[in-house]
Amino acid sequence: MRSLCVYAASLAASVTAVAAAALEVDLPVSAKSDEVESDFTAVFYDAVHPVLVGNDGGASSGGFRLFDLNGGTTLTETNHETPGRTKLVTTVYGIGGKDLIVTIAQPDSYFRLYDANTAAQIGEPIARTLGDWSALCSWKSESSGEQYLYLFGKRQAVHFLLTGSNSSYELVEIQTFNTTVEASSCAVSLSAQSVYFATDDSPRIYAFAAAETTTVPQISVLGEAGDDVTGLAVYVGNSSDYLLVAQEDVVAIYDASFTQLGSMTITGVDGIEVKGLNVYQAPTQQYPSGALTYATKSDSGKGFAVSSLETAFKNLGLDLNTAYDPRKKSLNSTTPNCSECSLSGFCQSNSSGEVETSCSCFAGFTGDDCSAFTCRNNCSAHGQCIGANLCQCDEGWGGLYCAFKVVEPVAETDANGGDGDDPAIWISPTNKSESRIITTTKSEDGAGFGVFDLTGNLLQTIAAGEPNNVDVIYNFPAGNRSVDLIYAGCRADNTLCLFEITANGTLQTIAGGTQPTKDDYKVYGSCVYRSRTSGKQYLFVNAKTAEYLQYELSWADGALQTSLVRNFTGGSGGQVEGCVSDEANGWIIIGEEPHALWRYGAEPDDDTSQGFMIGEVGDGHMYADVEGVTLVEGPSADKGFIIVSQQGVSAYNVYRRAAPHEYVETFTIYENAAKGIDGVTNTDGLAAVGTALGDAFPNGLVVTHDDANQLPEGGTSDKASFKLISLIDVLGDELMKEVDSNWDPRAS
Repeated sequence: MRSLCVYAASLAASVTAVAAAALEVDLPVSAKSDEVESDFTAVFYDAVHPVLVGNDGGASSGGFRLFDLNGGTTLTETNHETPGRTKLVTTVYGIGGKDLIVTIAQPDSYFRLYDANTAAQIGEPIARTLGDWSALCSWKSESSGEQYLYLFGKRQAVHFLLTGSNSSYELVEIQTFNTTVEASSCAVSLSAQSVYFATDDSPRIYAFAAAETTTVPQISVLGEAGDDVTGLAVYVGNSSDYLLVAQEDVVAIYDASFTQLGSMTITGVDGIEVKGLNVYQAPTQQYPSGALTYATKSDSGKGFAVSSLETAFKNLGLDLNTAYDPRKKSLNSTTPNCSECSLSGFCQSNSSGEVETSCSCFAGFTGDDCSAFTCRNNCSAHGQCIGANLCQCDEGWGGLYCAFKVVEPVAETDANGGDGDDPAIWISPTNKSESRIITTTKSEDGAGFGVFDLTGNLLQTIAAGEPNNVDVIYNFPAGNRSVDLIYAGCRADNTLCLFEITANGTLQTIAGGTQPTKDDYKVYGSCVYRSRTSGKQYLFVNAKTAEYLQYELSWADGALQTSLVRNFTGGSGGQVEGCVSDEANGWIIIGEEPHALWRYGAEPDDDTSQGFMIGEVGDGHMYADVEGVTLVEGPSADKGFIIVSQQGVSAYNVYRRAAPHEYVETFTIYENAAKGIDGVTNTDGLAAVGTALGDAFPNGLVVTHDDANQLPEGGTSDKASFKLISLIDVLGDELMKEVDSNWDPRAS
């Protein structure tokens, strides 16, 4: 489904003029938490125990934390629940007689409900919604009293209805619609009956009507803030609401017409950036005029903080509304979710407001009275439809509507480092069974490389400056030697990092192993290419802005040297990261995370004005984010396969190497219960070879990043692991005939 986006340039211009004259006041930090991997805040209204609810995005600590809003300058934590790495939290009131905390955990994509008074989980997880979700906000209709949620992700949003009775709860999808951008924050205005959302790296704020309808909303541009938006919140006013817009360390305040009324600069913490805004409007012991809550990133780390609104609102001349009560009910509420439509759709009204018998069914429901159900894509012919968009998959199939082939890992690497990202496979020149797996840790914790054998045993770690993607270079001429190298873009200092691979597959430093990039360039992804035409070795590196730099790698004066030979914009300009080269065909294949998989010529003089699109998000096969990319070599340049990871659905697409790169299949990696190895979630980088690697992997190997390293005994490790899969389990016997099991990278 498509939604219309309308941009009002004249409004943005007038807003800019008003903003210049708006009052500016300080907003000191009143209290802050200890360090937490923070993104979003919610609040729970309670006259005695008001609570800040904050997400926890940590690997082993992931979930949410509760903090007492009546505490001192250090927020007192009162509870910590750990369902898994979590980014999004919100609160709702009076559903099935309870006030609830709502979360969605990244490892399994299930919603979870918690009693807001006790923090106890209510029932089992509900409504699994695969995707990489980035914003969540709630809306209670004043006309019906029904509770709705809006979940935002990769250029799409899902509208849900949350109902409950007798401790039984249901989250029903009303519709999914496109949003043109990936929202990173959202908020709902009751007076304007509007949903607002914004994306990172843009000052633009979007809006659509908060409505009880299955009609796709029309999205418009409300206006532009003075800087890139990092968070949104709504302050419910006495007559109309205020919109609060965070921009790093400033929170601007707008009225319903998007006229800026003033701004508040967060003070008291060095280098602070705020996001995940929320407002507690009712009086508390500590904050008699209410408080602003937010997630923080500063020189001292990440966490949560609170600021009193009393002085700032007074100095800006803004009205306080401490009487706001989110539990307030409408006096004459009538729900459009009627029994005539089986409580699975909205009853349609005619122009005079009379209820008719026609129904507008929720997603997955059908029939005149919405009593029948259906499943998207008919469960991909690999399962049974047992509920509204609910498939029971046949054995060997899973993922979105049973569309993904299921494979299991046969081994995993030892847990190592903090935030892992990408693997490479080094093929031993003397004994294929002694080949190695080399992985990156891009977080400050354990930053560098890990080296593993083919059973996953950790053999070596070596420090480096937060390397992201890693690739192997074979037989590089270093003076009178031929050496194997690894290469990565190192984000800590925005350099190109190279290490020598020794004869036994371990790593050591090499002269010239740290090479600069251009000024003000922020390194992200990387890959390598050796020209079959000139024999020259090249290094590619990219930035999130989609600018690619191509360097020639050489050896001079006893050290590695680089020289910039080309730069270009990859894809349509969206964020990029993963890439791989096809040396036999002279290509570089790049992933544009929100949009597509592209192919370009890899030679320095190739035309980059237009790339060839291999797959596009939304084409029925590809999903965002497009992350790691790898090439499985065939016996000739027109044989073999491209494999690309899709983070949002924890799955991988396989395409033919030969143009026009026909789509082959999608697979996902579930747990191997017999071996106690967890499945893969929120996947990032991967590597694959078809070469027979001894007894461990006689039919090739796939190695892939796993975001949540879940432990057999329960819980999640705070250290990363990579999963090892036999390539034949992915491709099957017939497709393996197109793979070169004797591929030797040094003979190319």
